[in-house]
Amino acid sequence: MTSDLQEARNVATVSSGNSKKESLTMVLDLSQSKQLKYLSLGVLVLQTTSLVLTMRYSRTLEEDEPRYLASSAVVSAEVLKIFACALLVFRENNFSLQGMSLLLKEQIVKKPVETLKLAVPAGIYTLQNNLLYVALSNLDAATYQVTYQLKILTTALFSVSMLGKRLGLYQWLSLVLLMAGVTLVQWPTETDEDTEQEVLTAGSQFVGVMSVLMACLSSGFAGVYFEKILKETKQSVWVRNIQLGLFSFMFGLVGMMAFDGESVRRSGMFQGYNTVTCAVVVLQALGGLVIAVVIKYADNILKGFATSLSIIMSTLISYFLLKDFNPTGVFFLGAVLVIAATFLYSYEVKPANRSAVKV
Repeated sequence: MTSDLQEARNVATVSSGNSKKESLTMVLDLSQSKQLKYLSLGVLVLQTTSLVLTMRYSRTLEEDEPRYLASSAVVSAEVLKIFACALLVFRENNFSLQGMSLLLKEQIVKKPVETLKLAVPAGIYTLQNNLLYVALSNLDAATYQVTYQLKILTTALFSVSMLGKRLGLYQWLSLVLLMAGVTLVQWPTETDEDTEQEVLTAGSQFVGVMSVLMACLSSGFAGVYFEKILKETKQSVWVRNIQLGLFSFMFGLVGMMAFDGESVRRSGMFQGYNTVTCAVVVLQALGGLVIAVVIKYADNILKGFATSLSIIMSTLISYFLLKDFNPTGVFFLGAVLVIAATFLYSYEVKPANRSAVKV
C-alpha cells in the first residue's frame, strides 16, 4: 500500500510538473504573440509614414538633374516585390530550389485560367500606384493621408456588392463620419496670396484630389477582387502575389514605354534615381508584405490605431520638416473625424455572455 501511495505521489508530481510546463509554454506563446502584434504595428506605422513622406519629398525636391520617372519607380517596385515573394516561397519550401520551381510551375504555368484572373487587379493596382505619385506631386503629405482613407469607404461598398458582406450600424456611421471628415479636409480656405498663384495652387490641388479619389476607387475594387480570388482558391498568398506582380510588371512596363518611352530611350529607365528614390521603391515594394504580416498578427483596432498614428506623424513632419502644409482648424476637425471613423469602422460589438439554463 505504501508503494501504491508513493507511486500516486510520483504521478501527481509529474502531472503537476507537466501542467506547469504547459502553463509556462502558453504564457511564453502569448507573450511572443503580443510582441509580434505590437512589432507589426510599429513596422506598419513606420512603413506607411515613411512611404508617404519620402514619396512627397522625392516629387518636390529641387535638383539640377531630371526628376525620376514615376512609371519607372512603379516597375522597379514590382520587380523587387516579385523577388521578395520568391524568397518567401523559397523559405516555405525548406530552401529547396527544386521544390520552389515545381510549386511555381504547378501553380502558375499549369493553371493559366487561375493565373489570368489576377490580370484585372494587377492592371488596377498599376494604375493606382501611378496615381499616388501624381497625388503626392500635387498634395501635401497630411492632406493626402487623410483623403486616402476614403479607400475604407470604397472597400466597404465593394465588399457589400461583390462579397455579400453586411455592415453593422457602427460601420455605416463610421462611413458617414469619414465622408464628413474628408470633406472638411478639402474645404477651401481664404489665402492672402496673389490671384495667379492662388489659381495655380487650386488647379494643382484639384489634380491631386482627383488622383487620390481615383486611387481610392481602384484600391477598393482591386482589394476586394483579390480577396475574393484568395477565398476561392487554396494557393499560397506569396504565390498569388508573384502572379499579381508579374502582371503588374508587364502592365507597368507597357505604360512606361507608352507615356515615357521617349524619355526612357533618351536618358534611360533609371534617370534621376538617387538614395531617396531607391528608398521610395523599397518602401512601396515591401508595403504589401508588411500589410500581410499585420493582418496575420494584429487586429482591426490596432490597424486603425496604426493609421491614426501615421496621419498624425505625417501631419507633424509635413508641417515642421517639409514645410509644405499650413494647418487650419477645419483641417484638424476633419482629421479628427477621419481618425474617429477609422476606429469606429474597426469596432466590433461583442455579444454578452449568457449562461445556459436548462429547463
